[in-house]
Amino acid sequence: MKALMLTLVMLLSLASCNDDKTNENNKSIVGTWKLIATYGSDGGSIAKWSSVDKGYTYTFNSDGTFTSTRFSECTQGTYTLNPTSLILDYGCNGFDTKIETPAGTFSEKITYENENVILTPSYLMCDEGCAYKFEKVAQ
Repeated sequence: MKALMLTLVMLLSLASCNDDKTNENNKSIVGTWKLIATYGSDGGSIAKWSSVDKGYTYTFNSDGTFTSTRFSECTQGTYTLNPTSLILDYGCNGFDTKIETPAGTFSEKITYENENVILTPSYLMCDEGCAYKFEKVAQ
């Protein structure tokens, strides 16, 4: 009986653990994502979505590491996924684009639209708004 109770307690504990690689709707970030559209304005008009032909990619691994084609100077790092944010910490010594704080760390608001991921940078000041839409291209 003790063994059965212990097993039940362990199973309930495991079930209640939140896997930090998924959101509240169990959508996983693990896999390869390609930038397909950007949201913003050309400076004088209303912000809108614009398609991207050759977008950069992020590949998120289940161990909390990622690779990316966004910056040629640094292509890998670690990430932390919270219910509403994605923090990308590029792992290259001295990497700094001068737009992020601290250097090499990018904090993005994350939302999900159907099967797409939308990242909204917290490190940019966009008057009309700005965001990046990604489509999953590989598991």
